[in-house]
Amino acid sequence: MKTYGSFLVFLLLVMGGGIAIGTLTAPGAWYADLQKPFFNPPNWVFGPVWTVLYLAIAYVGWRVWRHDSRSILLRLWIIQMGLNFLWSPVFFAAQMPALALAIILCLLLTIANFIRAAWRPDRLSALLFVPYLVWVGFATALNAAIVSLN
Repeated sequence: MKTYGSFLVFLLLVMGGGIAIGTLTAPGAWYADLQKPFFNPPNWVFGPVWTVLYLAIAYVGWRVWRHDSRSILLRLWIIQMGLNFLWSPVFFAAQMPALALAIILCLLLTIANFIRAAWRPDRLSALLFVPYLVWVGFATALNAAIVSLN
């Protein structure tokens, strides 16, 4: 099972989950009415960025699972995936940006811990998570600014 077919399972889990959550919690009038910081990108940016990041996240999860399905790296990967999938429903559907900020801060720390833990045993996975860390850092700043402005 630890073949390329299993990569498709990871890809479907991550991409399918991301698409489903993004569709079910798409920003609506509530989000449009929020005050946003000057550095808020246009909405069309988020889809392509998350598509590329989710491809990397799926690949990293598959690599880690293939190497050792009981490792701390896999546990960190699962935690970050859960936090990632939790953020949009809390921010957009529940309309709770302050709670979403707490979640995204936990996500940011989990990604950073994954990179630190993966650095020696799986440098490629660690490096593939660096853009994810940068984007989530940006998203954290954006979430914090929205909390502050509203």
